[in-house]
Amino acid sequence: MFERFAIPTPFQVGPVNAYLAGRTLVDPGPDSEEAWSTLLSGLETRELGPEDIERVLITHPHPDHFGLAQRFRDLGADVYASEQCADIIADFEGRWEYEREFFVDFFERNGMAESTAESVTDLPEVFLRYGPDVETDTVIGDGDDMTVDDTLVEVASVQGHAAGELTFSYEDGDDYVGVVGDNVLPDITPNPFLQPPPEPGAERPRVLPRYNEALARQRDAGYDRLLPGHRDTITDPAGRIAEILDAHEARTQAVAELVEEPTTAVDVMHGLFDDLPVTEQFSGMSEAVGHLDVLEARDEVTRRERGGMLVYERA
Repeated sequence: MFERFAIPTPFQVGPVNAYLAGRTLVDPGPDSEEAWSTLLSGLETRELGPEDIERVLITHPHPDHFGLAQRFRDLGADVYASEQCADIIADFEGRWEYEREFFVDFFERNGMAESTAESVTDLPEVFLRYGPDVETDTVIGDGDDMTVDDTLVEVASVQGHAAGELTFSYEDGDDYVGVVGDNVLPDITPNPFLQPPPEPGAERPRVLPRYNEALARQRDAGYDRLLPGHRDTITDPAGRIAEILDAHEARTQAVAELVEEPTTAVDVMHGLFDDLPVTEQFSGMSEAVGHLDVLEARDEVTRRERGGMLVYERA
């Protein structure tokens, strides 16, 4: 049912996939003239103009996925997103400022130099230009459904790659198909990015343990095809998800071996990735802390505070 349009992005990941069915568009791409022109050309091949789009569905609040939503809303489309995603994309700069404030302190407490922590958390500011704020007209969530081009589409909440991420599943003939954003990708292991607490003072989400649980549910859901946020259709969903889970487990075991004595998450990051440039250290810390979270959930490591620093050691 959904047709894919590859939309250019300025990001290292490359083009993002927008999906069209009838007059419903999923993840229109980043707010750039190149992306807008490419998407309009795709719509023209279906004899549609931008004003013909009635609904824009957002899988998750990253600018390469939601950035053009405001342009379509200005032309009359309704924007659909999860509650958590809606809060983020309504004030994307405010979200960045909140994350920056949290992660500067968090990274320092995990062993990172203050100047490095500030540099790492400053870098995402450049993304703001590609994700202008947009209000959500309809909040959707786990267990909801909607009709898209005469087909019933089920909405599910997943955790792992981004806050408030949704998938959209439907029957296409004999196939069970899922539009999965960046939660499952064909030849990239999606990064389980660290997330701040949903509100100040709350507990930090343990992203990777939840992501592994969500992936296991998707592996067992009986999908025949997955339509990812980047690159080609996944034709062996269970096999691909198993590969991702295996990669996660291998990395978890590598982290366990690095905790031979009391250590910080920054030490673990450097143990996993030699000479990691500052531009990649948010991803690196997401990996290190995520796998330490998994080991802590398994009672294989413990975390304690020592002199204002968070230190991990074998249980």
